[in-house]
Amino acid sequence: MNAPDHIIVGSGINALVCAAMLGGKGAKVLVLERNDRIGGCMRTEEITAPGFIHDVMATTFVLFITSPAFSALGADLARHGLEFCHTGTPTGVLRPDGSHAVLTTDRAANIAALNRIAAGDGDRHAEDVGGIERNAGLLFGLLGGSLWSYPTAKLLAGDAWRRGPRGLAAFLGDALVPARSWLEGTYQSETVRALWAPWVLHAGLGPEDAFSGQIARVIAFALEAAGAPIVRGGAQNLLSAFEALIKERGGVISTEADVASILLAGGRATGVRLVSGETVHATKSVICSVTPTQLYGRLLGKDAPKGDVEATRKYRYGKGNFQIHYALDKPPSWRGEGLDKVALLHLTPGLDGVSKACNEAARGMLPEVPTICVGQPHALDPSRCPEGKAILWLQLPEAPRHIKGDAAGKLQAPADGQWTEALREAYADRVEAILASHIDGFKDSIIARRAYSPADLETMNINLVGGDPYGGSSAIDQSFLWRPFKTSRNHQTGIKNLYHIGASTHPGAGLGGGSGFLLAGKL
Repeated sequence: MNAPDHIIVGSGINALVCAAMLGGKGAKVLVLERNDRIGGCMRTEEITAPGFIHDVMATTFVLFITSPAFSALGADLARHGLEFCHTGTPTGVLRPDGSHAVLTTDRAANIAALNRIAAGDGDRHAEDVGGIERNAGLLFGLLGGSLWSYPTAKLLAGDAWRRGPRGLAAFLGDALVPARSWLEGTYQSETVRALWAPWVLHAGLGPEDAFSGQIARVIAFALEAAGAPIVRGGAQNLLSAFEALIKERGGVISTEADVASILLAGGRATGVRLVSGETVHATKSVICSVTPTQLYGRLLGKDAPKGDVEATRKYRYGKGNFQIHYALDKPPSWRGEGLDKVALLHLTPGLDGVSKACNEAARGMLPEVPTICVGQPHALDPSRCPEGKAILWLQLPEAPRHIKGDAAGKLQAPADGQWTEALREAYADRVEAILASHIDGFKDSIIARRAYSPADLETMNINLVGGDPYGGSSAIDQSFLWRPFKTSRNHQTGIKNLYHIGASTHPGAGLGGGSGFLLAGKL
């Protein structure tokens, strides 16, 4: 193509959404990806054994199918082959004593099931998810909208008129309650508390963090309403659909195109220089789907505004992620009825167990009993593996980025604090022992195992700093108006025609494509 209107650096979900949306408006877009494939945290490979198709890193797309981006692009992506697989049991929890709970996509069934576990807990669940429904306009407007904008100001003003200013302040104050306070003050059953406590980890928070109670309620509502879908055949098929749509709309995607720096002239971004030495100019904008570390360090260097350099120095990254993938000779025989069909099953002692593991990881310790999220893609999409076989996708959201020790006192931390292959496999053995305690004959069913430490994940994606998949800590002081910086204003930077999107910007992490969608709407 001739000089594109927009250059997008990176190719994660936000970059792809932005490129597709801008292409739909007639703009010429060039997407540059440093790796040999597009996708960011979306990658599909046969990493264990032939015929076993694994989503490495991200796998569940509830945030995407419920997003404005999917409303705008879904039909066109479906034309290019995108399909989702669903289950009626999106999540569940299994505790060491065998107690368990399963959430379905049927609210009445959930109310009855939770009331059977503890009288009144089902009714309280109905009130919690019903509250999200009643306040959906305000909640999702703030969670996914452009915050520095007239529509958001109008939304808040209208809500203040309906509730009264004090009522709005009370609602926002209640939204800041930590998950521990919400769960202990609402539910009688430790098992029901354990059902929701791990989900705050998937938002980059811990159960004692402000706002974690509200985000857990939002997740509960989303899972019940939309399930936990995966892409038929693997997340790669979502990427293929995006690639076809972007090209159909006149865009160009270039892989192995590592951007070394952003070109500036007269205080404006005018293009990029690749590591190869090639320069590419844009007529309208340069859009970077990267972390602040990449943008204000590597890409802008000495040209970065001094205030942003200092803000980047103070920017905090969160806990690392650890993943394990299994190819199994048969579907797992869980010691709990109905668990074999659950899309995402958490293994945890409960709320205190999540809190303990989260705190250990934050202090640089390998958790003694990590929270284990077990995905069962074969239960939703049998095409992922040979007939009669199974695959498991394990995510551990509480892994230290820099290792200071082992909370169990059994594994030796490297002197430099860095993950090693030996430590990775030893820690995976700890996780496997917990998994095997819940599944009859598990070890005999293993065909192959593949583990990824936080360091391995960062090697695959430079934006996963220390293995943090959320683009930085999602604590309240680094979210909403203050993401990534306290002075941030939507997706603008201090340089004209240079924009910042991705997990490090509002609306934050996840597969909703929110920042790409919002910026495309503005441009």
